[in-house]
Amino acid sequence: MNPTLKAVADLLWSAEQTGEAVAPVREQIEQGAQGGDVLQAAYQVQQDLTQRRLDAGGRLVGRKIGLTSVAVQRQLGVDSPDFGALFADMAVGDGEEIAWSRLQQPKIEAEIALVLGRDLPHSRHTVADLINATAYALPALEVVGSRIRNWDIRLADTVADNASSSLFVLGTRPVKLSRLELADCGMVMERRGDQVSVGAGSACLGNPLNAAVWLANVMARMGTPLRAGDVLMTGALGPMVPVQRGDVFTAHIEGLGSIRAMFER
Repeated sequence: MNPTLKAVADLLWSAEQTGEAVAPVREQIEQGAQGGDVLQAAYQVQQDLTQRRLDAGGRLVGRKIGLTSVAVQRQLGVDSPDFGALFADMAVGDGEEIAWSRLQQPKIEAEIALVLGRDLPHSRHTVADLINATAYALPALEVVGSRIRNWDIRLADTVADNASSSLFVLGTRPVKLSRLELADCGMVMERRGDQVSVGAGSACLGNPLNAAVWLANVMARMGTPLRAGDVLMTGALGPMVPVQRGDVFTAHIEGLGSIRAMFER
């Protein structure tokens, strides 16, 4: 990685360690992009940060898919999702209190998580491949966060910043895909009983399985294919909601049950 991109990685690493957000990094990424491929340069930064976490003893447990909403894609001027890495220390138990010190500009969204039972090594996969490889689905919440000040992000910023990932919460009742029609799974998320987000599985590229196929193809082409045991956060079912101290969110996802996230006061 060239010195310009290395400096971006250093900035984002420091922002995560200190909790102090930084100015947008997209211009530096554009300057460091060799051949003008800004997206590839942003993923180089993300890969460097992923390796730093691995070197520090982190355990990679899966991937998250972002930008699955067509409206959000249009907002950022892109026509495909992005992805980030999930580590074991990002996982939070259902209903476990989340320390505020772990968060940076947090927002929350409800998702469907898939847990793989088989590897996905091919350069091109089908929905049938994903169905066969998925051991079960779980209700999930993703607490997103940004190391970029005031969420002033474009595509390069969020990709470099691990797709604006922070923490994730998984439900505890696994459900086989044969019992679900993922596109039709309705979702309602409440903050202490007040409805704050509504959506369905169709918000994820028409079906969460479509998002998972996209991810499986991309990861295999990058030489890091998805493996058995990986958790796939397939994308938001409804709008993100800002989080404040003391908030309690409960998401109800049809066919999958409920899941709760509690935040320290």
